Amino acid sequence: MDGIRLRLAKVTTEVLSPAVVVLVLPLAVAWNATGGRVGPTLLWGIVVALFSSILPMVFIIRGARRGRWDGHHVRDREHRFVPLAVGLASTAVGLAILLLGDAPRDVVGLTVAMVATLVTCIAVTLTWKVSLHAAVATGAVVMIALLYGPWALLLLIPVALVCWSRVVLGDHTVAQVVVGAALGPLVGGAVFLLIR
Repeated sequence: MDGIRLRLAKVTTEVLSPAVVVLVLPLAVAWNATGGRVGPTLLWGIVVALFSSILPMVFIIRGARRGRWDGHHVRDREHRFVPLAVGLASTAVGLAILLLGDAPRDVVGLTVAMVATLVTCIAVTLTWKVSLHAAVATGAVVMIALLYGPWALLLLIPVALVCWSRVVLGDHTVAQVVVGAALGPLVGGAVFLLIR
């Protein structure tokens, strides 16, 4: 039973990782913001995904392969600052491109919400470890619910799984997951709501 539980936790942690969520979320936001037009959805969604997920993840994976940190989830809190700061800088570049390109307000709002969440997580991480998996997942659910309606709150079921997986794998304590899960809506969700 423990083997199955650990495998499920590992798969959940990977499939619902912040990098994956931030690949899909911008497309969902852009789809709504552009009225379902495929071209603009892809354009704005890919800009956000590239600068907020793909480029930061490439940096993290390269750093892990070079032994700078302990893996692509950067489990050691002391090593998280540089990858998070690079992610923040990359997201800021993406935000500048969105603003220059006159991207839809909700897509800009999403990116500003991600910047605010990253800044908050970096501040917390300076002294304590917080679950980015939980923060990104809960923030994403709130934004999707704001755009698509309350039925989207059903996505809290996989969010609960991701929070469970982080504890089962020993990457976070329950407190670290709870704080991360609160930061997503309280920071990212609130900023998104204010901007849209």
